[in-house]
Amino acid sequence: MDSDENTTIKTLRGRVHDFIESREWGKYHHPKEVALSLSVEASELLEIFQWAEKETVEEMKANPKLMERIREELADVFNYTLDMANRLDIDLTQASEEKFKKTDKKYPVSVWKGKRLKYVKL
Repeated sequence: MDSDENTTIKTLRGRVHDFIESREWGKYHHPKEVALSLSVEASELLEIFQWAEKETVEEMKANPKLMERIREELADVFNYTLDMANRLDIDLTQASEEKFKKTDKKYPVSVWKGKRLKYVKL
């Protein structure tokens, strides 16, 4: 099994593409439907935590059933993200770097270090 250490985003994008195309599902994967599916899967990830007691990260990691559920939903979110990037020819590395630059300007360390206030409240 591969890991993050030796698998590229390009490889994963290809895997998602091949999975969808081998089943002839591409015609159903318009960006609108992919965005809807991405939202549903993100909601399923959130549902895991709904009404749950707030555990420490260490406690969560020590719970194999919980971690399996989180991994599965996070993978669904990630795979739909890769599918959207494929559909719209978005380079995720470039998009991420551009977003980091904007976010760094919006939340400079000198102002935001250790704070969690809403941006507009500072």
